[in-house]
Amino acid sequence: MPITPAQKTAIEEVIAAILVATAPRGKRQLAAIFMDLVDRTEWPEYYEIIPEPRCLKNIQAGVAKGRYKEATDVYTDLSLVFWNALFYNESGSQIALDAETLKTILETEWRKRPVLPAVRSSPPPSSAQKVHGTVNDSDPEPQKEPKKEPPSTATTPAPPTPAVPAPTQLPAPAAPAARIITPAPAHATPQPTASTSASGSNALNKPVPIRPKSAHQPTPEVEIDVVTADSDEQELDAMTSQVERDPQSEEIVKQLEKGLPRFPGFGEEGWMADVNPERYSDIVHALKTHKDIIGNRLAVCLESVPEESPPSLHLSSTAPISLKQIETRARHKMYKTAKDFDLDMARLFEKARRWHDPGTEAYGRTLLLQRLYNALTSPNPPTPPYVSETNFAALRAGPGNVKPVHRSDNDGVPNVTTYRVLTRDRTFVDELHYKGWKLKIGDWVHLANPDDPSRPIIGQVFKCWTSDEPEKKGQPGITVAWYYRPEQTFHPANRQFWEGEVFKTSHFADHPVEDIIEKVACQFTARHIRGRPRPPYWYVGWPLYVCDSRYNDRERTFVKLKNWNSCIPEEVRQSAEFMPIYPFERTVYPVRHPSPFLGKSAGGKGAVKGPGGIISTPADQQTSQNDAAGGGGDTGLMERSSSTKPNGTTARTAVTTAAAARYSSPYQQLQATYSQPQVSQQRPTGPDRSVVSAAGGVAAIGGAAQVEKLPPETAKLFDRDPETNEVLWFAAPPLNMTRAKGPRHSLAYLQFLAAKRKRSSEEENVDGMECDGDAAATPAHRAKRARVSVRPTVTETMRQVWEELSPAEASSILSSLSS
Repeated sequence: MPITPAQKTAIEEVIAAILVATAPRGKRQLAAIFMDLVDRTEWPEYYEIIPEPRCLKNIQAGVAKGRYKEATDVYTDLSLVFWNALFYNESGSQIALDAETLKTILETEWRKRPVLPAVRSSPPPSSAQKVHGTVNDSDPEPQKEPKKEPPSTATTPAPPTPAVPAPTQLPAPAAPAARIITPAPAHATPQPTASTSASGSNALNKPVPIRPKSAHQPTPEVEIDVVTADSDEQELDAMTSQVERDPQSEEIVKQLEKGLPRFPGFGEEGWMADVNPERYSDIVHALKTHKDIIGNRLAVCLESVPEESPPSLHLSSTAPISLKQIETRARHKMYKTAKDFDLDMARLFEKARRWHDPGTEAYGRTLLLQRLYNALTSPNPPTPPYVSETNFAALRAGPGNVKPVHRSDNDGVPNVTTYRVLTRDRTFVDELHYKGWKLKIGDWVHLANPDDPSRPIIGQVFKCWTSDEPEKKGQPGITVAWYYRPEQTFHPANRQFWEGEVFKTSHFADHPVEDIIEKVACQFTARHIRGRPRPPYWYVGWPLYVCDSRYNDRERTFVKLKNWNSCIPEEVRQSAEFMPIYPFERTVYPVRHPSPFLGKSAGGKGAVKGPGGIISTPADQQTSQNDAAGGGGDTGLMERSSSTKPNGTTARTAVTTAAAARYSSPYQQLQATYSQPQVSQQRPTGPDRSVVSAAGGVAAIGGAAQVEKLPPETAKLFDRDPETNEVLWFAAPPLNMTRAKGPRHSLAYLQFLAAKRKRSSEEENVDGMECDGDAAATPAHRAKRARVSVRPTVTETMRQVWEELSPAEASSILSSLSS
């Protein structure tokens, strides 16, 4: 129905009511920031998040020019202005509060006029809330994707490679809990609210924009890739102040990862060569019937995985897959090529790795069966019975059990790793393809661990090669640098570790491609706390590690890394495109965990077993010596493993005080401070003027977790109390009152004073020397003396008279004098 004149008048009244709305305190116009569209140059990501941006000025002009055909279209556009602002901005921000107020005014004023049609109060279908699938209309919440009913595959051939899933955009977060923060200088800039653009392409190669929480935070297009020694020192200072993890950090990470691209799936190369279809059933049968040395059938870990593929696992395909399904297809010869069978098995192992928790027995069995499967599908498969002392891995020992580099004794398995990349009998290539994975220099991978399949080896690829040895001619492999897990190191009992922390070592090892389990990612701490790697270096669901220190397994010490470039291959060291990140809206620190050998309690319940162990601290050594002097008792915290001396005797060793002091690092000192009890400072007498007390106490704000300490670099900008050294703060902003202006003089008067001072200065310079008795004379007396004239001498008088004479008179006088 076209808009009638009465409806047009009513709509203009509604718009006028929105435009005249002001803040409760002051005369700030609430609709001022919603009048114009957002600058596309300054906020490009806004145009890709908001599907239908609008602004009040364009709507008002459209109503005046009769561009709208129905009144409901006007209401939809008006409401979109405020729904877009609520979606893009943080729920507690000033822009979101203003948008909520104006949206309420719109609904109220619209319903007051009977001439206008009835409208909905929920978001329009074209709003960002509907497009991105949020829960509520008034307070957008993330909504999980509905579970799709997969097609039945009981009687159909093997499904083709799944389509690439489109990345989901980031929905608005839930309202965060109130937090008490020490006041800091305001540097915030206005946030954009409305904007217009058609929905952009969801191609995986294009970075997915992430909705920032505040305007002064970096956008996803800003790369935080400058990692220097200075920045590391700054991060260390920040870590010192960040003793407890912010409870909102986990939500920040989840919100970022919701908008990141998903793994597009396995590639087209590196699959098993075509074999007899009967071979598929033999391989499945070998996996199903394989047992460990005590008779446990390992395939239970694959059979326990459900056939459906939950979206929460972030798999390459959501199509249902199971070992029984693959067995049925293989038995009925439904696989047309070996690649189809190999792809289904790769998807099954991918799902099992995500389904089982890392480090568990089921997870270890999954990786062991995957390594067995890699061996069975290799060009030189093993023959039954399938038995291996190294869990089918190619190396004889894994991290923590190999001989340390540059060590002369017999501790550890020798000839497994080297201290450098070997170049003999091999041809180096730029990249390799295996089981759909594309491997190149700089990538991180999980490799089969011969000692513990549940803890795969973490390595970074330094070289890709094909062997030139006669017995291995043409076989591909990779040379990787090993990273140790905490349980593979020796460390003091009071040391704490970041979640997912690993340590760079000097071990290099050659692995055949059959050892490869999957691709992973590892970040240096300075980047890990700022964001997540961009594809193709990492996808959501892939294992992600963080590295902060280098571990010396010969001296059993940790050294904090100052420069990440020293740890990565030289080929990618100078690349500006190496592992760029999607930044967080602010710094997010990982969770800290105690030593894995201590477990969840002091008694060691839940402790893990590993090749590493606990070493004694200097205090523990003193306790051990005292106990030994007393004739018995506990010998203190010593190493879990023994070292064999050349003469065959076995003795426990410990890091001495001198060694600990020599190899200590700032990171170790930082970790030691975490375990020390905090010394409570005695509060001076007088009223408690802290922020927490003003808020009603710790219980009133929801616990100590809601208190965030002001960073030292910000606290130094504020004044401090001279007695308590506490940062001064005020419970309210300064009063908005007019202050009396000081006296001001006109420019003419100031010029007169300047000229007067200049004349006085010149007269003082002309005046004679003052006597000692006149040194204390007042400026007024000196000014009076300066005005007293002195009679000129005869010579000065004659010179002045001579200068005043004309040339003719001077000549006449000279002539008379000469005659």
